Amino acid sequence: MDHFPTNWGRPRNDAYDAYGTYPIAQRPYNGPKDTFEAGVQRTQQPIVTGTSVLALKYKDGIMMAADNLASYGSLARFKDIERLYPVGNNTVIGAGGDMSDFQYIQSLLDSLMIEEFTAQDGHSLGPKEIHEYLSQVMYGRRSKINPLWNSLIVGGFKDGKRFLAYVDLLGTTYSASTLATGYGAYIAQPLLRKAIEGYEDVLTEEQAEKIITECLKVLFYRDARSLNKYQIATITDKGVNVSESRSMETTWSFAEGIRGYGSQTQ
Repeated sequence: MDHFPTNWGRPRNDAYDAYGTYPIAQRPYNGPKDTFEAGVQRTQQPIVTGTSVLALKYKDGIMMAADNLASYGSLARFKDIERLYPVGNNTVIGAGGDMSDFQYIQSLLDSLMIEEFTAQDGHSLGPKEIHEYLSQVMYGRRSKINPLWNSLIVGGFKDGKRFLAYVDLLGTTYSASTLATGYGAYIAQPLLRKAIEGYEDVLTEEQAEKIITECLKVLFYRDARSLNKYQIATITDKGVNVSESRSMETTWSFAEGIRGYGSQTQ
């Protein structure tokens, strides 16, 4: 009689003896290893995220807006998060995506601005330089080891020129008169283009604020990850101004008159 189970046609398991009773001690692997295997890994599965950031050019500068909600999955968890961040005297960045990554980006920019200040060489970083720096940061971390799950908008005003540009987690960059991240790129961007493009040099600050507020209201109605509490930032030749949190008036009474979707009772 053959007493060896390995000869009976059973699958062999090298971790145990021939009878599958006692585990066999495994020798440690001493071969070559991936240098970055134990590297820092951030947000491969983002937890707390923010949604849309909107931005546009108007006659006197740049205007940006973002709500104050950071969602924990599908839970509207944090309702006082500021996603517009001033950098220096003439630049603001707005972030959609993972909030811990945004905090990391803030720390990088703070260190950069301190280094620039201590140089005392008469130069200051403007929006173009900050955008270029962020594009390299995002591009350099697009591997599976260290991704930054963010889309950023950089707006600024320096030397009489308006600057507005976008960069995402793949290092993609472009500039336009109107920009939006997140769900706003699908819902608010067409509205912004229709209202802004061709009128960038004549729109007043009041008109621009009305347009961007209406877009935020549309996003509140359409985007489950948005909130009616928001902030607006303006960047002009006078500097940067980020407003306190505001609440827009909204109503859902119009839903009673909607027909054509789902089962009808009348």
